[in-house]
Amino acid sequence: MKQLIECVPNFSEGRDLGIIKQITDQIETVEGVKLLDVDPGKATNRTVVTFVGEPDAVVEAGYRAIKKAAELIDMSKHSGEHPRMGATDVCPFIPISNITMEETVVYARKLAERVGKDIGISVFLYESAATDPRWKNLANIRAGEYEKMESKLLKDDFNPDFGPSVLNVSAGVTAIGARDFLIAYNVNLNTTSTRRANSVAFDVREAGRSKREGDPITGKIIRDENGDAVRVPGACKSVKGIGWFIEEYGIAQVSMNLTDIKETPFHIAFEECCKSANKRGLRVTGSELVGLMPLNVILDAGKYFLKKQNRSTGISEDQIIKIAVKTMGLDELTPFDPQKKIIEYLLAADQNTPLLDMTLPGFANETASESPAPGGGSISAYVGSLGISLGTMVANLSSHKRGWDNRWEEFSDYADQGQVIKDKLLAMVDEDTNAFNEIMNAFRLPKGNENEKTARKNAIQNATKYAVEVPLKVMETALESMSIIQKMAEIGNPNSVTDAGVGALCARTAVYGAFLNVKINLGGLEDLDYVEAAKNKAQDLLNKANDTEIEIMKIVEGKI
Repeated sequence: MKQLIECVPNFSEGRDLGIIKQITDQIETVEGVKLLDVDPGKATNRTVVTFVGEPDAVVEAGYRAIKKAAELIDMSKHSGEHPRMGATDVCPFIPISNITMEETVVYARKLAERVGKDIGISVFLYESAATDPRWKNLANIRAGEYEKMESKLLKDDFNPDFGPSVLNVSAGVTAIGARDFLIAYNVNLNTTSTRRANSVAFDVREAGRSKREGDPITGKIIRDENGDAVRVPGACKSVKGIGWFIEEYGIAQVSMNLTDIKETPFHIAFEECCKSANKRGLRVTGSELVGLMPLNVILDAGKYFLKKQNRSTGISEDQIIKIAVKTMGLDELTPFDPQKKIIEYLLAADQNTPLLDMTLPGFANETASESPAPGGGSISAYVGSLGISLGTMVANLSSHKRGWDNRWEEFSDYADQGQVIKDKLLAMVDEDTNAFNEIMNAFRLPKGNENEKTARKNAIQNATKYAVEVPLKVMETALESMSIIQKMAEIGNPNSVTDAGVGALCARTAVYGAFLNVKINLGGLEDLDYVEAAKNKAQDLLNKANDTEIEIMKIVEGKI
């Protein structure tokens, strides 16, 4: 499994698209890196770039981008709404897959050292990479912004981790670090008042506001015995926020960084902004995602709002996402395209799924052609996905049945399980074809000398085992779906019992069809122990599917 790191550098240029393009072009010159998103902001004069790749490739891409930004951006002439201190203001690394935070920190420091030494920029390590406890909080480094950096660098207690202790006047100062996934998120208000937007931000952010005597806005600040302001914490932990006016849109926003989305999901931050705004006579009109988000974040949001409506959450991903987008007004200022805003969807764009990308007639026509793939294995997986889709449909219809309002959550849980199984089976439609292609590729290997013959033989055996494992997985998954289908036949909406029956027939067909694929592929294997184990497993799965089908059809026939 590949180790993957996400990198989200923020460059202090959001208006000149030519400069932005030159910087992102440098990222795309590095093999093993995928540029996911480029999000420029005119008012902030800042561009958030997101790319992902294997660690060493990410370090190289980050270095090239920072170097190019230092060449093109002159911080002595920069202005914008967002706090900033350098041409590359921040460059965080985020562990995404098969890599720990500790390992990610090593790569962040590797980039920081190179930037400081080779480009001559003062670099501070922040968040999880920080060598000084003060630098864990980026705000402590960036205080005073670019304009104060020259004098701050002369102080004994403001020493960069790498690079010079004097200001690079053109490139400024850069913070490089490692952190958990952060969501940059703005909530739109029906006001132009920055002060009112700040009031909402102070209600929501973890740091809250200074406690005051009498009037909470104009009263005298209350201080502790050390002279520090006593603070009234806000509603949301791990949330940083300020209010600002965005001239481009003519509205004020609450601009937030959600630094721990497990502690405060972004839909909860949205809800708290709504509560605060309403209390102050304001209204939230929508919101704006800056950069990208993981799929589970927006799915959790959509499910949260569905549950508030007592509606089933066991619907398709695109429908759940649509609920989240519309409820939170994520498309108020600019269109919200999930394919461009969700990390998993951007990465999936490179995956080879030719069958799933087809129309229904196209899939049928391809199956009916002279090509050996898609074959029975892919069809078995697809039939299985149709079977559980019917079972899921019955669950969703039951959750909305008149008079069953108190049971919506029960059926929603079944629908959620059905959606997971459906997606697994759909993925196997193309995986079965991939397994077939692996066998064909193995047979095409050269067989001249003894080494080549041995390598070819081993490749064929391994590819054949893969071609056994895929239909075995289809059998297991389709059989799993039958328990949900049976439950829907027993307790679901009686008007849909025949749909459950058809779903059971499809599921059993998927199991039997995949069983045939297992048997024929086992014939080409020399590992007799493996063959015997796989054959017994497949037969057991088929027997259970046959028995379950009989039970379900008895229930169905009894109700009609």
